[in-house]
Amino acid sequence: MSYYQEDFFKEYFKMMVNIVVLNLLICISLTFWIVSMTASTYYGTLKPISPWRWLFSVLVPLMIATQGFKKKSLDHSGALGGLVVGFILTVANYSFFTSLFVFFVTSSKLTKWKKDMKKQIDSEYKEGGQRNWVQVFCNGGVPTELALLYMIENGPGEIPIDFSKQYTASWMCLSLLGALACSAGDTWASEIGSVMSKSKPRLITTWEKVPVGTNGGITFVGLLSSLLGGMAVGIAYFITQLIFVTDLEMSAPQWPIIVFGSASGLLGSIVDSYLGATMQYSGFDQNTGMVVNHQTKDSKHISGKPILDNNAVNLFSSIIIALVLPGMAWCFWPRR
Repeated sequence: MSYYQEDFFKEYFKMMVNIVVLNLLICISLTFWIVSMTASTYYGTLKPISPWRWLFSVLVPLMIATQGFKKKSLDHSGALGGLVVGFILTVANYSFFTSLFVFFVTSSKLTKWKKDMKKQIDSEYKEGGQRNWVQVFCNGGVPTELALLYMIENGPGEIPIDFSKQYTASWMCLSLLGALACSAGDTWASEIGSVMSKSKPRLITTWEKVPVGTNGGITFVGLLSSLLGGMAVGIAYFITQLIFVTDLEMSAPQWPIIVFGSASGLLGSIVDSYLGATMQYSGFDQNTGMVVNHQTKDSKHISGKPILDNNAVNLFSSIIIALVLPGMAWCFWPRR
């Protein structure tokens, strides 16, 4: 078989996989809708998924995932994983969708920003910052699970965050927002702080100066960027609430959502840095002049033990923020 024929068959196989997955997604989403309508008719308490919400939840994530694949923000597996995450979050709550959308778009743009500089300091930098299915689910897995629990508890649709009226659903909404804001804050801190900070990062556990790219290294620029990243996700959630929630005047104020998003981004970045400094290996490779995340014969240990990789650190950080911060928010959230 010639090289041309082999390449043709590879492209043909990818196309057929895309068609099969798309059909499966449509069938699964249609099943969601039918089950929702049946349960609503039988029990009379659950809100059904409207045909328009179903259509929007299929088409919009599909377009975003396709665009992300074309622009090399996602690889093939990452695009398929993004379709699943995007569909579930969009069906559940449009505020979930806009928060995810802002996180994905800003993170993708920032990953490609000043890529020539990042290639010189990041030994694992990928062209276009392509994310695979593992990275998609480490960042989107917790929000996806929370969105499913939210639909079981409340049904699909947008609600005001109000602990006095809907405690469990409000807790889930803030937990999901916290997980996405945490991921956004960590990405913004890494992508902006590594190229914009004029001072060397300091290791969060010892406060010693370390090379750029060291896991657990923090800078003022990075911390500020993490706060702004979380704030961007919070603003997206807040604006969507203003547009789609109908009974805001009778509910608790929603502006704390922005403050909560900012705090989640900042604290999530700090938690991520601490886990990275203690449970993720960092070494300086004398041969390449870069920080590496695994031991090599030419690397000199900087910090951390080889227990977790970057994806696992991101996952555990989002879990911690999703579990802890909603409980703290409950204590300070204004009541009407």
